[in-house]
Amino acid sequence: MNLRDLQYLVALAEYRHFGRAADASFVSQPTLSTQIRKLEDELGVALVERTPRKVLLTETGREIARRARGVLSQVDEIKSIAQRTRDPESGTIRLGIFPTLGPYLLPHVVPRLRERFPRLELLLREEKTEQVLHMLREGTLDAGILALPVHDESLHTEFLFEEPFLLAVPNDHELARHGPLRMDDLAEQNLLLLEDGHCLRDQALEVCHLAGAGEKTGFRATSLETLRQMVSANVGITLLPALAVKPPVAQSPNVSLVAFESPAPSRRIAMLWRKSSAMTPFFEALADVIRAIPPDLFSTEAASGRAA
Repeated sequence: MNLRDLQYLVALAEYRHFGRAADASFVSQPTLSTQIRKLEDELGVALVERTPRKVLLTETGREIARRARGVLSQVDEIKSIAQRTRDPESGTIRLGIFPTLGPYLLPHVVPRLRERFPRLELLLREEKTEQVLHMLREGTLDAGILALPVHDESLHTEFLFEEPFLLAVPNDHELARHGPLRMDDLAEQNLLLLEDGHCLRDQALEVCHLAGAGEKTGFRATSLETLRQMVSANVGITLLPALAVKPPVAQSPNVSLVAFESPAPSRRIAMLWRKSSAMTPFFEALADVIRAIPPDLFSTEAASGRAA
């Protein structure tokens, strides 16, 4: 048994197809199939159910693949320890971030990271929160930037910043020229929300619950930009996080932004990584760079009243 055989098994567990697993492993399909059979012979158990149309792992195969991911993750950690010892600010970092934050935070952060760590290769992966957490646990991501709370004792949480929300309404809406909003100003209003799986949906639902507002039925957006366009089209109103209404985000017509009085509803953003990671000191330095972005990016006064 060797690490390459474990990599083949993990790839097969992920793709459930010999051809795609072979392509992902940069080997031919016969090579991958032969090595899987050799692994089965060595272990004396069947790992794969081979059918004409699909590939399924046996129960034993799934358990061994799960443990193999852990082994490969530990090997990556060993390599990272050596790399960080040789040169703490070079190498590759795989960073996950969720879709309603990534496009709006990264333009402000990436140039600063390049300046601070010019030899760092930053591989960004945009996924919903649950997928980022899954990839962190599996070792396919090194760190993630997520909204709190996150309940996972295996992960270290480093708070970054708090991002307030604004209310986005059509220009002719009754709240468009309203002063700072109180939560009860949203009572009886129905908000456009994202589809299930987005953490911003859960945060918006919490605001709705506190304000006595509801969800506009018959529509759920797949992205923050869709929500913005629906407001512009006079379909309804929604909540937008502060970074999503600041340059370089393009303006949209017929959208007014209304700030909330303090304390405004907000989301708390943190950077997370495995407590077992050898790169904790470096991740702390990375978090410091992200925390240092200008505080006026989170100001709602400057954004309030202008088109998003």
